Amino acid sequence: MHNELCERLGIEFPIFAFTHCRDVAAAVSNAGGMGVLGAVGFSAEELEVELGWLDEHVGDRPYGVDIVIPGKYEGMGQLDPVKLEAELRAMIPDEHRVFAKKILADHGVPELEGGPRRELLGWTAATAAPLVEVILDHDKVKLVANALGTPPDDVIDQVHAHGMLVAALAGSVAHARNHKAAGVDIVICQGSEGGGHTGDVGSIVLWPEVIEAVAPTPVLAAGGVGSGKQMAAAMVMGAAGVWTGSLWLTVEEADVPPKQMESYLRATSRDTVRSRSFTGKPCRMLKNDWTEAWERADTPDPLGMPLQMMVAIEAVSRGHAFPEAARDVNFNPAGQVIGRATAVRRTRDVVLGMVEEYIEAIERIQLV
Repeated sequence: MHNELCERLGIEFPIFAFTHCRDVAAAVSNAGGMGVLGAVGFSAEELEVELGWLDEHVGDRPYGVDIVIPGKYEGMGQLDPVKLEAELRAMIPDEHRVFAKKILADHGVPELEGGPRRELLGWTAATAAPLVEVILDHDKVKLVANALGTPPDDVIDQVHAHGMLVAALAGSVAHARNHKAAGVDIVICQGSEGGGHTGDVGSIVLWPEVIEAVAPTPVLAAGGVGSGKQMAAAMVMGAAGVWTGSLWLTVEEADVPPKQMESYLRATSRDTVRSRSFTGKPCRMLKNDWTEAWERADTPDPLGMPLQMMVAIEAVSRGHAFPEAARDVNFNPAGQVIGRATAVRRTRDVVLGMVEEYIEAIERIQLV
């Protein structure tokens, strides 16, 4: 299991854990994998606090940070975040905001005083740039991943200049080849089963296609990985490790409200849907009244990224503030493997359990 990529990053196991919770990221890194903190929801000031905390809690272990600079989005080319937000606001039809508020009102979700803190998150080059500046100031960050599209050339150059590796998610062979041509160090190949933004090709088909297309660039297998057996299958195909996300939604360290946790634990592999209703791009999440409402023929169609999230951010913010009331309209990104998450476990136990299961699976192969 310990391979060249582990050596380059200074980790024991090639298990990469994407999470929005710093406690989970630290626990994975301390268990020998690499915790990767999702930064899209933070301002630069907030991210500085999060990374400072991680620096103090990972000892001499490394960790990663995930940003989102899509390869295509509304407002591309505008690098002034203030002007960009104003331009984007003007593009949002009133009917979308009215419809979003009606869904929340119909479900009795209380309003927030003053509304959401901000509408435009780090879904653009303009808003992600300050986050990158913060990341580069933290020496224990060894990996910067981009969740949508090939990172801009200047970001790749900056990250490399600081001795960090660059990764990028790919949902097709074309995406992966673009990443490699741009100088990305690691391709994260995510099949349609995965949580968050995905393409429409399943992992078992996509992984070997991408691995062969970009060799010798290391590929992390993502989408549907929730056990050591699945990790073994990916690495037998030639993956250098696994990128996991849904696995960490139900660990003890996850900052998930009880009712939301209950939704995750109760979910089956059939309870997710690829929906544009929150981010504007196809994103796999738990199906609920919010996702169903935007699918109806008599309701507005979701807008593109980042416009749709600027509409949905009120639902996200009110869901964070009132998780029990918003239970049926919450934003719950999760892959189909969430059906395996039936109990709350410690993060360390999940990591070491994957390692043990991986070894058992490889031993079975060797006996065949």
